[in-house]
Formats: sequence, structure tokens, C-alpha cells
Amino acid sequence: MTTLIIAEHDNTALKASTLNTIAAAKRLGGDMHVLVAGGNCAAVAQAAAAVAGVARVLHADAAHYEAHLAENLAELVRSRVRSDAAYTHVLAPATAFGKNVLPRVAALLDASQVSDVIAIESADTFVRPFYAGNALARVQSKDAIKVLSIRTTAFDPVGAGGTAVIETLAAAADLGLSRLVGREVVKLERPELSAASIIVSGGRGLGAAEKFHAVLEPLADKLGAALGASRAAVDAGYAPNDYQVGQTGKIVAPQLYVAVGISGAIQHLAGMKDSKVIVAINKDAEAPIFQVADYGLVGDLFAAVPELVAAL
Repeated sequence: MTTLIIAEHDNTALKASTLNTIAAAKRLGGDMHVLVAGGNCAAVAQAAAAVAGVARVLHADAAHYEAHLAENLAELVRSRVRSDAAYTHVLAPATAFGKNVLPRVAALLDASQVSDVIAIESADTFVRPFYAGNALARVQSKDAIKVLSIRTTAFDPVGAGGTAVIETLAAAADLGLSRLVGREVVKLERPELSAASIIVSGGRGLGAAEKFHAVLEPLADKLGAALGASRAAVDAGYAPNDYQVGQTGKIVAPQLYVAVGISGAIQHLAGMKDSKVIVAINKDAEAPIFQVADYGLVGDLFAAVPELVAAL
């Protein structure tokens, strides 16, 4: 039994989500192979080879993999899996990258994808949340090749210590079905939201974009935290889409999550309730956020947050 993990990276460094996915793959047993496909990404292959537990790194370097277009990556995965009968599982993180590539892989392999896996009970039985995390489904797959997207917050990342073999993989043909027109990358001065250990999030209760930044940024600076937002705050224009935490945004599980002016809609709770410690500040004592909070403060956020910053 061999598991193929599709690595998420930026052609320079391995994304933390890949380390969480490898941790999930360890629960399956057997060998673990990591596919690193990109352009000029030799450094990423070296980093993957140093991850504990990885037996082999498959390095495919070609210009048409540089943009990580789903059509070309899926075909590469299909050709590799079909050429080696040892592969029983294909895994990728349930991030925007994985959600783009993995359904195409499943279709090409004629398999039913199991999405957002949070627990692996055996080689064919997995647990995934649904109804915004309010219920769990135990799914048994009878497909010859199991295709799984992994909710990264459910598995602690693996560390270094590996000495995997790096195998150069011949590039599959460029299908020419899509092309990258442009990419706008938001440069953040703070930690990346999905990888941050501390997150300060704001909701509609902040009232305006100016207040969102004026109130939350000093607190985030003091804590060395990433900034997040509820969907309501993003929809209202207080914060960019990259800040959104929730079922339709980013799923996070930091060591500390500070929710300011967030009522706690079900889709938001689905994205952050696995945080280790949750602190909620809201003037409404009946707000749903207090049901999941470890510490709650009922009061005016415009007074409470500056006082907290001053105390820090």
C-alpha cells in the first residue's frame, strides 16, 4: 500500500498544509510518496525529502507546471497512479489548491472523492464533517484508489528528519486547456492566516473599515497575530476576502483566537471552533460565539479592546 501526496508549494518553499497532509497519510500506514510538480522547484523537492516518514519524492519540473494549473497537474497524477499498481490513496490538503486539483484527479481515476477528512479510522474508513461541522459522517470507500482531501487543522504537522529518495519524474504533455493570465498576490506584513498561531478577528460589530483597522491592528501588533474577519465583515467591505474565516473562507485552528464584535454565525464557527483557546468580546451576552468561547467579555468592544492593548 502506497499513498501519493500532492504537495502544495509556491515553487520556492513547501506549504505548511503539506506537512499536515503527510501527518494524515501516516495514519494509513504503508509508504508515502510526495509529488512536487512545478517550475524551478528543486528546493521544494529537497525540503519534501527532509520530512519525516516520506519514502520518495517525485519531482516533476516543467514550465507548464509552474502555475499549478489543475488540468496539467491532474493528468500528471493520473498517469503516475495508473502506471504503478502500488498506489492505493491520493491525498491533498483541503485548501484552495487541493480543492482545485483533487476533484479532477478523482474524476480521471473514476473514484469518489472524500472531502475534508478530519480522522482516518482505517485504510478505507474516514470521518468528515457536514452541516457546517454540526454533524460527522463516517465514510467507507470501496474505490480501488481512495482520493482524500485533508482538513489540515485536524492533524498536527510532521517535522523534519527524513532522508527520502528524490526521483525525477518525466513531465506529462501540456494539455493546453487553460493558461494563467495574471496573479495578484496580497503581501501581508503579518503571519499568514491559515498558518498563524494567534489570530485576531473582527466582525460586523466594528461598524466600518476604518474602525476595523484602528481597533484590531494595535491588538494584533501586540500579540504578533494575523488578522481575520467574519463573512459579514468581508461582505460589508471592512476587510479583504483573504481575511475571511469560516466555512466559505479559511479553516483555522490557532493556539489563540480572539473574536471581536463577531456574533458567531454557524458558518464562522465552522471555521474556527477547533482553536485551542477562544476569547470573545461582544456587547450581546446572548451571542452564539460565547457558546464556544473559553473566555468571554460582554461589553463595548471600542472600550474593551483599547484597554486590553494598554494592559499588554
